[in-house]
Amino acid sequence: MSGFLKSSIGRKIAMAISAFFLMVFILQHFAINILSVFNPDAFNEVSHFMGTNPLVQFVLQPVLIFGVVFHFLMGFVLEFKNRASRRVSYAVNNGNANSTWMSRNMIYSGGFILVFLVIHFIDFWIPELNIKYVTGDTSGLLADGSDYRYFEELQHKFVPLWRVILYCVGFIFLSLHLLHGFNSAFQSVGGNNKYTNSLKGFGKAYAVLIPLGFIVIALFHFFNNSH
Repeated sequence: MSGFLKSSIGRKIAMAISAFFLMVFILQHFAINILSVFNPDAFNEVSHFMGTNPLVQFVLQPVLIFGVVFHFLMGFVLEFKNRASRRVSYAVNNGNANSTWMSRNMIYSGGFILVFLVIHFIDFWIPELNIKYVTGDTSGLLADGSDYRYFEELQHKFVPLWRVILYCVGFIFLSLHLLHGFNSAFQSVGGNNKYTNSLKGFGKAYAVLIPLGFIVIALFHFFNNSH
C-alpha cells in the first residue's frame, strides 16, 4: 500500500476513491438533515438511531473520520508535489487558457472546507460525544423527557446569524470544490467512456444541488427560530 501511494498515479487514484466515499457520506448526511425541514419527528428518530447504533458508532464512524483525514492529507500532498514539480514558471500565466479557476484553487477551497469541518465538529460532534460518553446519557431525550433533543439542538445552532453565514459560505466553497473534484476523481480512475457526459452532468448536478440543499436547511432553521 505504501508503495502504491508513493507513485503519482497511485496517490491520484487513492484521492479519487476517498472523494467518492465522502460524496456518498455527504449525500447520506443531507438525506437525514433534510428531514428536519419536512418531518422533525422522523429526523429525531433517524438521528437517534444513527447516534446509538453500535455499527454506526464504532465501525462506520471511525472509517468516516479516517476517510476525511486521508482525503485532506492526500490533497495537500498532491498539491505540494505538483508545485515542486513545476521547475520552470510560465512566462505568461493565462489561467483561463491553461486551467479553470476551480482547478487552480482546489487547495484553498479544500483548506476552507477543512476549517469549516472543524467548526462543524465543535458545534455538533464533540458535544454529542460529551453527552453520550462523558455524562453517560444515551437516551437522546430532552431534559424533561418529553421528546428527542436532536431537532431542538439543530434549531438552536442556527439562531446566531454569524453561524448561518459561515455555514452558507462553507457550502458555497463545497460546491466549488465538488464542481472540479468530481470530474477530476472520475478521470483519475480512468472513467472516460460512453457514459462520461452523463456522469459529468450528474457531477455538476450533485455539486450544485446538495450544497444548495444544505444552505436551504440552515436558512430554514434560522428564519423559523423566534428572534
